[in-house]
Amino acid sequence: MIGFDKDPAALQRARERLTKPPAELASDWPKIELVHTSFAELAQHAAAASVDGLLADLGVSSMQLENAARGFSFQADGPLDMRMNPHSGLTAEQVVNRFDERELADAIYEFGEERRSRRIARAIARARPIYTTAHLADVISAAARPMNQAERRIHPATRTFQAIRILVNRELEDVRELLSRDVASRVLKACGRLVIISFHSLEDRIVKDALRDGARDGLYRLLTKKPVVAEEEEIERNPRSRSAKLRAAERT
Repeated sequence: MIGFDKDPAALQRARERLTKPPAELASDWPKIELVHTSFAELAQHAAAASVDGLLADLGVSSMQLENAARGFSFQADGPLDMRMNPHSGLTAEQVVNRFDERELADAIYEFGEERRSRRIARAIARARPIYTTAHLADVISAAARPMNQAERRIHPATRTFQAIRILVNRELEDVRELLSRDVASRVLKACGRLVIISFHSLEDRIVKDALRDGARDGLYRLLTKKPVVAEEEEIERNPRSRSAKLRAAERT
């Protein structure tokens, strides 16, 4: 088994859990390799037609969201970081304070699907410098107050935080690379399974289109005509599963 993650903390947790197998599985425990990089680099670590199954769990993790020091969430105040790999790349603070207003508005619109992106970007530019998640959330909330009941269901800052996080971590680029012909379809064996769990419409659209195009070109047989979603019982146990969509295909 090869595990990929940009976040060294996630790899360390996996390493601790997987070092010693449960007694009942000791005779059937795989060799485990954990790699500190994006899953987009899979083809550099697996030979062509060598992989039985590929599971990708996209986006941010609960572990990251619940650690205020990582700066992913506005639920608790913390520094504007948002990097899955805390040792490289742009921080959210750099995006918020250095992007010009138009660049910021375009990113919020493209990656957050936020209709009020220009108003929010203007408010952020006027409030600079912004160094914490709470300050940024307050600025966005003042600029984009909910106008109706539907908008009140989610916090006004949700889409903007999503947009900045996706930009900082190059999340959509990584998904596209993973699903390209040079990676997923290349490393999977015949009849190998490809399973992708996405958490918002931008990710799901990329996955849906890639699997549809792969099926059209004879690379895959689709296993899910529609995405598999969590049932009510699972959502009660894990509310964040409400957004999850699973799509699967089999390599031909």
